[in-house]
Amino acid sequence: METLSLDFAKPQGLRSMVRDYERTLIVNALTSTGGHQRRAAAALGILPTTLVEKMKRLGISGRRTRRVVDAREGTSH
Repeated sequence: METLSLDFAKPQGLRSMVRDYERTLIVNALTSTGGHQRRAAAALGILPTTLVEKMKRLGISGRRTRRVVDAREGTSH
């Protein structure tokens, strides 16, 4: 799973840090659910529509995430 590393030597704004953390949480949830968006949303405690909105805003593709998960599991579509 993707981890968040905070490098305080490189100045970042709070918004940037929150965005990076949110992205990490979403990618981890999608990875752990095999790319299943409804399950990932439930794990995060948000509505599926909210998850989709956040994925769009953060540039996370459901298809790409599923391929990454499949590649880690040794399968492909």
